Amino acid sequence: MERNYPKILVTDKAARSLRSGHPWVYADEVLQADAACANGQIVDVTTRSGHWLGAGFYNSASKIRVRVLSRNANDRFDEAFWTRRIQYAVDYRRTVMGQDFDNCRLIFGESDGFPGLTVDRFGPILVAQVLSLGMELRKMQLFVLLLQALRAGGEQIDAIYERNDVKLRQKEGMEQGTGFVPLDGLQTDLDGHVTIRENGILYDVDYIHGQKTGFFLDQRFNRREVAFLSKGKRVLDCCTHTGSFALNAAMGGAEKVTAMDISNDALTTAKENAFINGFEKKIEFVQADVFDYLPQVESLKPAPYDFIILDPPAFTKSRKTTLDAVRGYTEINSRAMKALPRGGYLATCSCSHFMEEKMFVKMLKNASEYAGVSLRLIKACAQSPDHPELMSVPETKYLKFYLLQIT
Repeated sequence: MERNYPKILVTDKAARSLRSGHPWVYADEVLQADAACANGQIVDVTTRSGHWLGAGFYNSASKIRVRVLSRNANDRFDEAFWTRRIQYAVDYRRTVMGQDFDNCRLIFGESDGFPGLTVDRFGPILVAQVLSLGMELRKMQLFVLLLQALRAGGEQIDAIYERNDVKLRQKEGMEQGTGFVPLDGLQTDLDGHVTIRENGILYDVDYIHGQKTGFFLDQRFNRREVAFLSKGKRVLDCCTHTGSFALNAAMGGAEKVTAMDISNDALTTAKENAFINGFEKKIEFVQADVFDYLPQVESLKPAPYDFIILDPPAFTKSRKTTLDAVRGYTEINSRAMKALPRGGYLATCSCSHFMEEKMFVKMLKNASEYAGVSLRLIKACAQSPDHPELMSVPETKYLKFYLLQIT
């Protein structure tokens, strides 16, 4: 088919990356761009010799100059194209999530061919985050198509809320903002709270004020693993946030559960979630910094816990701070290992893709040496399948979750 898109020429390095399946072209990889290239619009990417590599969104304001949408030269980026792509994403979730389809990530950016777009579903509420200009210019069309796909499958959707309160938007030349999407048939005056059920546990999700889109759906199956191991255990859940791991431990039959977090607001939410599940008397809540609290636990003899969960926020959001993050992860993990008795259990994770898995494993080995213990690997897990990893895009694999026994 005849192609009428403006062209950009890229370096050999960029060409190799695109051919390997990675979807980004960085600013320093662009050799030449047609004058007609417009921010947020589709351009063709070619080699020096004119070989076509793909088509994607262009943005001169971003370090990621092009986000490739397709490597199929026959694709026309019309409504039929976006309808197909949305249906693929929805059908995939129906398949891999089954009965959990009512609470899951419906669209995961590049993994679903929507660079810079995230959509989470919390029952009848969709929460979207738009982080690329190309998606921003097309979001209303995509929201309509997504609603059509879900409703055609019998799903009830009452509202879409945008959580575009992210600094990254400014780097893409966009303003920050939040609010309900004003489409026909959708509500725009809700209080921002919705109750969901995950693993048999109820949660109040604050999708207006909560972190990210309001709830972290990516740990769903890792929480089940914790519930399974918790029976009869004394469990400490560090950085509990909304209390999810603590609640799963209680549901799994833990003898005792302590939920710790530095944020009073997070603990308030966690307490409310404990109350609506009838666990308010089974879970103790402590406000503390994990770096201060673990040394206190370590000093207590005999060891008060035989299962510790470490789910800290990302210690690094760039490669420049990775070494500092490694030091932070090493400290809390070695402290937790020292605080556990022989035969105790540790669940530990990192949610930063900059903390690559090989670095995380090396950190665990170093932490065990500092603690003077050995580790038995029970299971290595990742994010749930509604946050799919593209094998050719390392950035889509971000969550590392390890279950270990201290020996």
